[in-house]
Amino acid sequence: MDIATFQAYGYFFLTAFMVLVLYGYIWHLYTAKKKYGKDYEEYADIALHDDITDKPVEKISDEEKK
Repeated sequence: MDIATFQAYGYFFLTAFMVLVLYGYIWHLYTAKKKYGKDYEEYADIALHDDITDKPVEKISDEEKK
């Protein structure tokens, strides 16, 4: 076996691993939305609406402020 064969196997396994990580992350996002009510798409919107006058994503209660 030469180095090109090892590179091909490495590329395949790395790609398969990255696909599994991506699907795991997507699964985590949707289960967190169902279980805890966290909608990460709203947090992603912060990058577009980051002015000081924009409304916050989450309301902070008075107890959390202290």
